[in-house]
Amino acid sequence: MTTTTDTLDALRGAVRGTVVTPGDPSYEESRRVYNALHDRRPAVVVHAVDAGDVIAAVRHARERNLPLAVRGGSHSVAGFGTVDDGLVVDLSPMREVRVDPEARTARSGGGATWGDFNHATHAFGLATTGGVISTTGVAGLTLGGGMGHLARRYGLSCDNLVGAEVVTADGTLVSCDAERHSDLYWALRGGGGNFGVVTEFVHRLHPVTDVFGGLTCYPLDEAVIRAWYEAATAAPEELNIILVLALGPEVPFLPERWHGRPICAAFTCFTGPRDQDGKVLPLLDGLGPVVGRFMDRLPYPVINTLFDEDLPPGLYHYWKGNFSRGLSAGAAAVHAEYGATIPTMETDTALFPIDGACHRVGPEETAFAYRDADLSHAFGATWTDPSGTEANVAWSRAYDRALRPHTEAGGYVNFMDTDDQDRVRVNYRQNYDRLREVKRRYDPDNVFRLNQNIVP
Repeated sequence: MTTTTDTLDALRGAVRGTVVTPGDPSYEESRRVYNALHDRRPAVVVHAVDAGDVIAAVRHARERNLPLAVRGGSHSVAGFGTVDDGLVVDLSPMREVRVDPEARTARSGGGATWGDFNHATHAFGLATTGGVISTTGVAGLTLGGGMGHLARRYGLSCDNLVGAEVVTADGTLVSCDAERHSDLYWALRGGGGNFGVVTEFVHRLHPVTDVFGGLTCYPLDEAVIRAWYEAATAAPEELNIILVLALGPEVPFLPERWHGRPICAAFTCFTGPRDQDGKVLPLLDGLGPVVGRFMDRLPYPVINTLFDEDLPPGLYHYWKGNFSRGLSAGAAAVHAEYGATIPTMETDTALFPIDGACHRVGPEETAFAYRDADLSHAFGATWTDPSGTEANVAWSRAYDRALRPHTEAGGYVNFMDTDDQDRVRVNYRQNYDRLREVKRRYDPDNVFRLNQNIVP
């Protein structure tokens, strides 16, 4: 079915937010998503201001058989926040974050970004594991798992989710936690957007104020990659080091001769006491010859903004992701090989340690299945000109083919692209059948299928 003028009038009458269709002055802006590779034209965009708007939008899409996309922070690299000729529920107006400092929890709307979240919680000296780009949505990151600077000490974002409110496929608002609709609560912690529209998240918070962090740069070298892995996984849990392979940025702390040349960068966040900062630099110095460094005591929200200017909306992205137990010599060699051929200044590879507190959650306690992996490999090209799409996608796929023999069968769903649907089962491995049961219970008709889809 299609959406007619009469049905659109009914939809507009049912929501408090705005309803945008082709021809409206705000349509071009409303249809854009973070990844410019996905240039789609929805039939309707509903800018929801509350759960009631979401209920009306979901019912409208279902009754008229419209494909339904859900957009939180809009960072889905696979473009799941938009759809041709369908309905987009845009949660961006729902960005309020309310902190309970006594309970150490935060309630955030489905459209909140980690910038919104960190701003609100930092006022109370609290934080939880969030993304390393502040414009990333709380929703998408948490539902996929959620890796970040605090993961080794406090677990994944999904490990810190203690409750949620969800609009399910039949337009019902469901509150879930460990006691209520516990099956849905379990599935939300890593199972992606398969089960409904989360209109509110409740996260556990931890005492985090200032951190010692920044970037230490080295020449691209396989030995540096191996040294990083050994140091990062042996370090105290309050020290998180993400390794980034990139072309040297034009920044004051990196000498000009390294601008545009392949480098390794240790993206460091130390949440321990200030009087222990002095132990961090010798560890970083031991990874290889340092060619540039920016390290300082920073408010925790600031460290999550250091790459924001380099990754604004409107770039083209194509990503892949894999997990591994350990870093084999073969994997290090592949990263060194493809790090040397990084195609653009915007492209990088990020290697995330996911040990420590992440391993203290059992593989079946949440939908996030790879609790025995200690490393997440995130890679793929980012570029500015659409004429470069074919070459950049080809480079990313070749990188993926070369790395697969050295990693696990599955990977992190938030780093998967649209052509990775065949990996959904292995991404969830022992939890996949249970996720299908939850899917059948809450979305038997697969209304929420624009995601790394678990088919009922």
